[in-house]
Amino acid sequence: MNKTIRRASVFTLLLVFALLLRATWVQFYEGRALADDTHNRRTAIETYAEPLGNIIVAGKAITGSAVTSGSDLRYKRTYTDGELYAAVTGYASQSYAPTQLEGVYADLLNGTDPRLKTVLDTVTNKRADPGDVLTTIDPAVQKAAYKALGGKKGAAVAIDPSTGRILAVVSTPSYDPSSLTDADTAGAAWKKLNADPDKPLVNRALRQPLAPGSTFKLVVAAAALEDGLYPSVDVRTDSPNPYTLPGTRTDLKNENASAPCEDASIRVALQYSCNNVFAHMAVQLGQDKLRAMADRFGFDDDSQDVPVRAYASVYPTGMDASSTALTGIGQFDVTATPLQMAMVSAALANGGKLVSPHMVEQITNSGGDVLEDYDDKATTTQVVSSSTADQLQSAMRTVVEKGTGTNALIDGVTVGGKTGTAQNGENNSKAPYAWFTSYGKSDSSGEQVAVAVVVEQSDAARSEVSGNGLAAPVAKAMMEAALRK
Repeated sequence: MNKTIRRASVFTLLLVFALLLRATWVQFYEGRALADDTHNRRTAIETYAEPLGNIIVAGKAITGSAVTSGSDLRYKRTYTDGELYAAVTGYASQSYAPTQLEGVYADLLNGTDPRLKTVLDTVTNKRADPGDVLTTIDPAVQKAAYKALGGKKGAAVAIDPSTGRILAVVSTPSYDPSSLTDADTAGAAWKKLNADPDKPLVNRALRQPLAPGSTFKLVVAAAALEDGLYPSVDVRTDSPNPYTLPGTRTDLKNENASAPCEDASIRVALQYSCNNVFAHMAVQLGQDKLRAMADRFGFDDDSQDVPVRAYASVYPTGMDASSTALTGIGQFDVTATPLQMAMVSAALANGGKLVSPHMVEQITNSGGDVLEDYDDKATTTQVVSSSTADQLQSAMRTVVEKGTGTNALIDGVTVGGKTGTAQNGENNSKAPYAWFTSYGKSDSSGEQVAVAVVVEQSDAARSEVSGNGLAAPVAKAMMEAALRK
């Protein structure tokens, strides 16, 4: 063999080795990434070659699959009452990555979850029959919240305090997930939804923390009682009125100038929503103690899965005394989701115990066998003592029975709540947020529910925006639906 042929042979052999190495790398290291790439048409073809599994509410499927025509994607996702349940289901699209429960359980619903495979599936390498997702959503509560919110921009969450089961998750304005399922029409719908200034694709119930306003006073009151700053909700506090924010010449005003807020007890301060009491209380406790209490209720948790990942509600740090005072009334940089404020009421209603909230009861295979039971996996945390919880339950009842939350009164139900009106925009330039969080207990059955509602925007005049006027009626409708069966 001459020198030229030998060199050519060696070079050719090196090319073969390089090709083998590249093929091995692609197959074993990049294969999964390529398979999961949203631009990989084969993945979409495989996913929609068969009907998907379903998301179930109260024993009925609110999703389905329909045969397509003129497409290599044989099936597409369908939704029953899509706008009503969009904040629960999200969407499964032929063009876009799935969201909410559709995204969390994509493998289960398309049959690729390894837990679904039978021995025969493994031998034949056949894709398993898809499984189903059984939610904890109560359709009556979901419908009540959606109807009561109506044309308002807002959100609502309901929780069973004793089990942590989420009974409703509503975000308005909503959208129809069906508009995003078909590859031929999804693009136009996607552009329209994303261009909408009201942001219907945002899950406001779980993923839009806002200033909670005076509903956060429940957290401050809990901290004061647990710390021993005040021994009960009926002891008079040390609360000057007007209260001058520390280090400033700014007097913090109360919404009701004639309310008996000077040195008011926690009960009276919650009843009239006295800003001076809770701002001063926040400074007395200090930001570290307040943050610790907020965190026990679930604030600052960036891994809150229900199982959809909820955005963290935040209690800020590194503040001066005047900013700490403002956090006492749920302003400055305090933010909370409706889920978080529902968790506060749920813990207080449940004797100070917070059961981890979840909106999926079970996931099953195609035969109905349970693969995972989330009710069994729920954890319980003692947030505050039963004494503190009982006292705040009582004070919240005062708010509803003769305070700022009378629109939440329900015959035959013991209701406790807290209103909130949070400033919005620079120098409060935009319409304020209207909040209400509460618990209801049936006088006949003893069943309980905890709710939180926020109304970001409505047709009401600015002077008429209040937690009692806008949010409390929504909460009332939800509590009635949950407890009057």
